Amino acid sequence: MKVDDSLPGHLAGLSENEAQVRFAAEGPNELPQPDRRTPFRIVLEVLREPMFALLLGGGAIYLLLGDIKEALILLAFALLSIGITVVQETRTEHVLEALRDLASPRALVIRDGVRKRVSGREVVRGDVILLAEGDRVPADALLLETRDLQTDESLLTGESVAVRKLMSPTAARAVAAPGGEDSPYVYSGSLVVRGSGTAEVIATGANSQMGRIGQLLHGLQPEAPRLQTQTRSLVRVAAIGGGTVSVIVMVLYGLFRGGWLEALLAGITIGMSMLPEEFPVVLTVFMAMGAWRISRARVLTRRSAAIETLGSATVLCTDKTGTLTENRMSVAELRTAEGEWRRGDTGPAAQSFRDVVTYGVLASAPEAFDPMERALRDLADSLSGQESHSRISGAKLVKTYGLRPELLAVTQVWAPEGREPSIVAAKGAPEAIGRLCRLSKSESTDLEASVVAMAAEGLRVLAVAQTQHIGQGLPDAPTEFTFTLLGLIGFADPLRASVPDAVQQCQSAGIRVVMITGDYPATALAIARQAGLAANEVVTGDTIGKQDDAALISRTRNSSVFARIVPEQKLRIVEALKGDGQIVAMTGDGVNDAPSLKAAHIGIAMGGRGTDVAREASSIVLLDDDFGSIVTAIRLGRRIYDNLRKAMSFIVAVHVPIAGLAILPLVLGLPIIFSPIHIAFLELVIDPVCSLVFEAEKEEEDVMRRPPRSPAEPLLPLPLIGWGALQGGLAFAMAGGIFAFALKNGMPDDEVRALTFVALILGIFSLIFVNRSFGSSLKLAMVRPNMALLSILLAVCAMLGLCLSVPALRELFRFGVLHLDDLALTTGSALLILVALEPLKPFWRTRLRT
Repeated sequence: MKVDDSLPGHLAGLSENEAQVRFAAEGPNELPQPDRRTPFRIVLEVLREPMFALLLGGGAIYLLLGDIKEALILLAFALLSIGITVVQETRTEHVLEALRDLASPRALVIRDGVRKRVSGREVVRGDVILLAEGDRVPADALLLETRDLQTDESLLTGESVAVRKLMSPTAARAVAAPGGEDSPYVYSGSLVVRGSGTAEVIATGANSQMGRIGQLLHGLQPEAPRLQTQTRSLVRVAAIGGGTVSVIVMVLYGLFRGGWLEALLAGITIGMSMLPEEFPVVLTVFMAMGAWRISRARVLTRRSAAIETLGSATVLCTDKTGTLTENRMSVAELRTAEGEWRRGDTGPAAQSFRDVVTYGVLASAPEAFDPMERALRDLADSLSGQESHSRISGAKLVKTYGLRPELLAVTQVWAPEGREPSIVAAKGAPEAIGRLCRLSKSESTDLEASVVAMAAEGLRVLAVAQTQHIGQGLPDAPTEFTFTLLGLIGFADPLRASVPDAVQQCQSAGIRVVMITGDYPATALAIARQAGLAANEVVTGDTIGKQDDAALISRTRNSSVFARIVPEQKLRIVEALKGDGQIVAMTGDGVNDAPSLKAAHIGIAMGGRGTDVAREASSIVLLDDDFGSIVTAIRLGRRIYDNLRKAMSFIVAVHVPIAGLAILPLVLGLPIIFSPIHIAFLELVIDPVCSLVFEAEKEEEDVMRRPPRSPAEPLLPLPLIGWGALQGGLAFAMAGGIFAFALKNGMPDDEVRALTFVALILGIFSLIFVNRSFGSSLKLAMVRPNMALLSILLAVCAMLGLCLSVPALRELFRFGVLHLDDLALTTGSALLILVALEPLKPFWRTRLRT
């Protein structure tokens, strides 16, 4: 299709050859694609972690030593843990791939004087593009012509209200910052919501505003997970401790028994039981299973370790548009001479309110793309039914007077079929409508007061007027009509329904919620108050621009609302909060959120409305865009961390009696209790309990009523180590006492070994129940359902019963025959452990919370 001959020569566009040359020289009009995390790459990432290298290396050493059974157990757990992680993160990457809009948007360009549809990636600098309502702008461009053009730039600026565009013959062909009214530039990724225009492309791909924001990500490195760092330290400490115990065993055995080869074997046996393989296995399984659990709540974790960090967040920074709000306009308030109408008012609306909405619709485009015009149509349908449509039934839109710099109003003339007068409707800025209505000074003052009152509530205010016209000819300008003011319409970007409750839960959990937006201060303050934020003032971008880093850190401690913030300032706010020692979670959906999403400890992107750039920069993606899902993630994060500490405490506790019973016979010159087969049996109990039972435990009752843990708090603090050591010491005392009692009463060595081993196993059961909760009663710990625990206890009891009753297995374990009174003694000792530790739990719980 040829371009209209009346178009100026500068709209002829590039030739096809010129476009191909520029495409080859400057590349496609798209952002650099991030490296895809393939399953192979994920496996390499996992294997590079020292904790997994320790697992696999330990298994290899056991193979070299010929202990195939223990090696296979260790390697099986390592491969299982790696498999869970790879499957979970691969599945997450696949879902993220599905979220991306892989189809490149189409663009209408002029080349060789012909309109031509091309893929958005084929647009080059210098192309002349044609824009119409509903189009996605393919590249940054300078406007050459405009016809009532408005664009939605919320993905770049955070402003929910569309901005007007006007051409400027003197504008430079250089990309200017987006935002504000009457700019002669349009930007890649923005949406045309009204009117049309023609523009010359001045920047594509990485050189566009969207691309420049994306470039900020390359200089940012995500925070190393604190939990990973702490676990590595625990692994090192536990490895040193296990090695020390092994050396002590070898030396004592050699000194007291005289057989150094047997001493080496005894040291290897104890070393096998003391190797810290539980720590990395527990961390990996907890994080992977946590990611799986949270995915069922429509929350994807791109990095599973991020869940725990979210559970320890102290500050949650959130964008407004599309995050706290729905990113769609609605009519919140109407004002006429008869009074006020607000959404939610009961009873039928007065005729004056229906009129202001009806004529607002008549002043809108027949096919509305603008969010405010769509909101007007929805309200007209709900208030007036078919009445508004009957006014223009069979009518034809005969003329539109668009927005002009000198008159910020739209006027439309409708001619009813076969009759007069014509209907004339106008809507626009209140001051512009006031001019059209020729208001008196006092009337203008009253109008301004009403506008100020509505704006203070964060509403975007439009005025509506109407008149009639008789005759065929129409005036050249709308100012020649004599309008009558009908009233004011206040628009609001509605708050998501789940937000107030989510904010309240965050606050009860000691998490400060901070809004950071590019929108107007009054709008931001109003939304903040609706959301339940304690907001008395708004810190603007201008204020932040005048402060150094130290002053900004001080300012962020007490401020909850930041408005008119550009991406670089949003990043500075996040860095200031981090510099103040806070654990920062950041939510967002727009391109302008991406740098701060990546800089935060936890980046949370919106999966539905969010951009590819935001999703790639984040650690967590909310698939349903529900702000309330963040509370679910926080709850799960805290539950995971609590259960992880329970498992760590259990690991400390359970190794105390194992080490004690290994060393005690050597010190006292008594028969050795453990051999490699006993250690293998113990691992069948300890490993599943650590990695499965505690992971499946329900959250503590106060999980969302306590403040976040201190960012500097270690995973295994001294009080928790002390609590685990106390539990283990008591279990050792009980099993060791039974061991000494049996020997003193002349029991054969095989029966002593069996009796002590059963006492140890039942003592481990007691430690499991003690560690199921930091504060719940023993009764609740005994009856609270946990299918993993029940399954493992039944399996261990069955295996232990077979080892004690089947002669071949009894011989393999070198067990003697036990009697009912022996089993009663071991059961009594296990119950005594429970009864003795239960009164101490409140004391240790207090120590752990301080």
